[in-house]
Amino acid sequence: MLAACLESLGLALCLTGSLLVMIACGLPMWKVTAFIDSNIVVAQTIWDGLWMSCVVQSTGQMQCKVHDSVLALSQDLQTARALTVISAVLGVVALTVTVAGAQCTNCIKDETVKGRVVNAGGVIYIFSGLFVLVPLCWMANNIIVNFHDPQVPPSKKREIGAAIYIGWAATALLLLGGTLLCCSFSQVVRGSYPIKYAPTKTISVNGDFDKKHYV
Repeated sequence: MLAACLESLGLALCLTGSLLVMIACGLPMWKVTAFIDSNIVVAQTIWDGLWMSCVVQSTGQMQCKVHDSVLALSQDLQTARALTVISAVLGVVALTVTVAGAQCTNCIKDETVKGRVVNAGGVIYIFSGLFVLVPLCWMANNIIVNFHDPQVPPSKKREIGAAIYIGWAATALLLLGGTLLCCSFSQVVRGSYPIKYAPTKTISVNGDFDKKHYV
């Protein structure tokens, strides 16, 4: 029972984390314009994402442009694009593996094999979280370094956008959920002895229970 609860909780956390990774991958708010000038009236706000850049006017209008060339992007954006997509793909693979070995499914009959499959799904989810954590920390570090660099003009300075925070939340969910899935495979959780159910009572031809089941 405890193993099933850990599997359900871990799978729910990992599934939420994978969805947040996909959302963060598509959002353009990785780098946001930094408001550091004395004039608080700003005509436009610039968003830089993995796939596009957007300009939001003070009137509420927004114009987005997809990046024309991958090679023209900075190195951190290229790495973030590749690793985030890999993380999302690993999340889908891990979901398939975990569901195949979950106790609520009958894809695999052997309990030992089911536990190992769930453990493999948890490991894949952990790798998925690590893959998305690397570009998040790298890009956040570059944003902070450029923000405090006096040689960078104020118009080029950026702040950490909402997509990075969403990615960090997704990483935490993936690592926690993957750990729970791996823990559900341990003997302490599953018990030293497998659960054995008594055979059901058979009914005789005349509709009564067989007499051999009575003491």
